[in-house]
Amino acid sequence: MDSIVFLIMRRMRAPLILLIVSYAVAIMGLVLIPGRDAAGNPWPMGFFHAFYVVAYTSTTIGFGEIPYPFTDAQRLWVTFTIFGTVAIWLYAAGALIGLLQDTTFSRALTERRFRARVQRLRDPFYLVCGYGQTGGALVRALADRHQRAVVIDLDPERISLLLLANLREYVPALTADARRPANLLAAGLDHPRCLGIVALTDVNETNLKIAIAAKLLRPGLRVVCRSDSPEVAADMASFGTDHIYDPFDTFALHMAIAIEAPCLTLLRDWLIGESGAPLPEPQCPPAKGLWILCGFGRFGRAMYRHLKGQGLELVIVEADPHLTDLPKDGVILGHGTGAATLERAHIQRAVALVAGTDNDATNLSIIMTARQLNRDLFVVARKNHLDNGELFRRVGAQVVMHPSMIITDGIRVRLTLPLLWEFITLSRFQDTGWACELISRLCGLLDTQIPQVWQIAVEANQAPALCAGDEHTANLTLRRLVTDPRDRTRALPVIPLLLEHNDERQLLPDLDQRVRKGDQVLFCGRDGARAVMDWTLNDPHVLHYLVTGEDAPAGWVWRRLAQRRRRRGIAAPGGEG
Repeated sequence: MDSIVFLIMRRMRAPLILLIVSYAVAIMGLVLIPGRDAAGNPWPMGFFHAFYVVAYTSTTIGFGEIPYPFTDAQRLWVTFTIFGTVAIWLYAAGALIGLLQDTTFSRALTERRFRARVQRLRDPFYLVCGYGQTGGALVRALADRHQRAVVIDLDPERISLLLLANLREYVPALTADARRPANLLAAGLDHPRCLGIVALTDVNETNLKIAIAAKLLRPGLRVVCRSDSPEVAADMASFGTDHIYDPFDTFALHMAIAIEAPCLTLLRDWLIGESGAPLPEPQCPPAKGLWILCGFGRFGRAMYRHLKGQGLELVIVEADPHLTDLPKDGVILGHGTGAATLERAHIQRAVALVAGTDNDATNLSIIMTARQLNRDLFVVARKNHLDNGELFRRVGAQVVMHPSMIITDGIRVRLTLPLLWEFITLSRFQDTGWACELISRLCGLLDTQIPQVWQIAVEANQAPALCAGDEHTANLTLRRLVTDPRDRTRALPVIPLLLEHNDERQLLPDLDQRVRKGDQVLFCGRDGARAVMDWTLNDPHVLHYLVTGEDAPAGWVWRRLAQRRRRRGIAAPGGEG
């Protein structure tokens, strides 16, 4: 606010001084020039009447000569007053228009409105720094789950795209440098409703500075950062960054798990996918044979490290060996787009190809050339731009990796469904038979769509019926929660995946497991099952019916009618009021 007042006073100082001086001179002249009343007697004009006359003449309104007709001397003075003050008003109006068009003043107003909107937030929110492909996907995912976000980005075009986006929740956004602590504070870093800060810019050093500033300004706040550099990630970890996401290492680990346990990978893809989308087909990367890695940048190095741990035979194709640290063996120098280079890499006997350069056109060309030489290849492609998704689909790549989507999926699950993240982490320690059995259960439960996944906390604000503390909730089990409230003889198409009680986590808990206050439960089920379960969580009468089998009248009218019928010896009617 101080900067806005300073800008106004600096730009409007001269016009305001001229207006004040011109009004003062014009008023003083009318006061000093003698006038006459209706009878012709001398009538000196007072300051009030003089100010009134100057006010309407200088703005060219023109109410006439009041309260009495002017003398010739007064008319001459008013004439000069009109021309002088109108010119000064035009000068002041031009200065005001210039001030409104000034970029500094507009930015100050925008920042002030942004600060006010952030301070008025009453719902918990996340501060997202960077609205690129990753940040945009994360903000949309949060808005779809009715969670608030505040965005900072240095590119005004991205902020404009955000303001035009059709999101379910309003997202305050500011064009600013997130490396400056003042901008982070303006965006709500110290707001009591801020749940965490997410640094998703394209520059690792910027994300590092954001993490450092957040940990120093608000030590207890959750900080999530993107980093594809091991050195920067180590610096982030030294400052206590809670979660660091490397898209290349995350995907490479995912591929290694897919080779070792395909069912576990398919289970993960089903659970973190978009609810309602078609179920993805299982992908089984070859567990034996020759893999060719085209491109040994950040992605290629991560793939090499994780695939080497699986005991696979690897050949690297790299055109710029001086730009990366290549291993001593199994390296072919050249471009993967050339058939001769791929033939030297033994493409005819290869079982899989990884097109992992940072150029989509190059990756597409590598795949097309390799397909001509070996049509049975299992192809993993790196997609750098979302707009090229249809091209990679047409070229026939079995697995397509996009860095932004890898990070978005991980952060979205971490922020919106922390129990799902815990489930995925714990499931990695289970054997293949466990994952395959769960896949079979899901196949029998679902249609052809990705299941809906949600978590509940047995607390008064989320499950008031379960926290009523009466005899019906004392020994409540999971079986009652997954029972259809419309017919207690049927079960909802739901599977409880994880039960957390006093920091103890139980995978696939038994339906006879008790549910106590403070517990958290992760469910997955057919689309629409959550809405039916919410009925049980919020309505004590529904819960009473599920536990006892009695459809007791709930409304006041129905209860009175039931009492009258009982007094008359007639059975009380069921139904909800």
